Amino acid sequence: MHCIARAIASRRVVGLVIAVSASLAGEPAVGQTAADYPARPLTVIVPFAKGGPTDVVARIVTAEMSKTLGQPIAIENVVGAGGTTATQRAARAAPDGYTLIVGHMGTHAAAVALYPKLGYDPDADFAPVALLTRMPVLLVARRHFPAADFGEFVAYVRGHTHVLNMAHAGVGSVSYASCTLLNHLLRIDPTGVPFNGTKPAMDALAAGQVDYMCDQIVNVVPPLREGAVRAYVIASPERDPAVPTVPTAAEAGLPAFQVEAWNAMFVPKGTPEAIVGVLNAAVMRALDRPEVRDPLIGLGGIVPPPDQRTPDALHAHLRTELQKWGQVLKRASD
Repeated sequence: MHCIARAIASRRVVGLVIAVSASLAGEPAVGQTAADYPARPLTVIVPFAKGGPTDVVARIVTAEMSKTLGQPIAIENVVGAGGTTATQRAARAAPDGYTLIVGHMGTHAAAVALYPKLGYDPDADFAPVALLTRMPVLLVARRHFPAADFGEFVAYVRGHTHVLNMAHAGVGSVSYASCTLLNHLLRIDPTGVPFNGTKPAMDALAAGQVDYMCDQIVNVVPPLREGAVRAYVIASPERDPAVPTVPTAAEAGLPAFQVEAWNAMFVPKGTPEAIVGVLNAAVMRALDRPEVRDPLIGLGGIVPPPDQRTPDALHAHLRTELQKWGQVLKRASD
């Protein structure tokens, strides 16, 4: 991996890496000449609205990747169906290294359990590039929600379940899956209000138009610091330095509410391994740069160590998450 990272510094050397790897694999680089990958701009599909947590992570990381690869990287926000519309589109893209997707726990794990006729297979239709971040999930409510702490929140929602509304970014999203688990644990059945991403959902929450939602920390920190929303618990084993006063769900009395979202980069299955290696090396380098790490950590994200960023590590993580969320959401629907 260190050799690949050094090779990226030279476009000619990158081409040599691709040519040799493709030759050893017995396959061509999908029409890509050995010396010029990437020879044109890349597109990264983000399955949610601009300004949401997945979009923020994608823009921070790809801005640095662009410098390494020597080509512009365009972010294309494709919304709809909890991120599954964009993910299906990415799965059908040409496997040439020019179309990537930043997916997450919802699009590449939970959605399988939530959509009986999902138009893609997260494992079979994608080649993993790298894990970008791990993201704690928080339960947040509108600023004037009538509960001072989590205990009061539980008492209130159990007594008013049929008049409550819960914002989410669509069936299959992290926000939907996380609050589905929470609602199951609390035995409540609020009205779901879908949005084309958690950024517009959070905006509605801050405006007092919806009651509560579950969301990744990167989307919660800004409005929380502004006093626009209130947070009750963080669904992780430990408190997060970005929101040190927010108790863990276990501290608040609901230890089963554990959700760790994650964002990761994928390419369509069939993309040559050498190109995947070049992209992975660019991610590796980006995540080691303070201009990438600092804003991610400042927003509460967890930057994975290098051994968790490899394609093989992401593949193993994906399979674990598919099994986990299949079981969790099956229990929640029973």
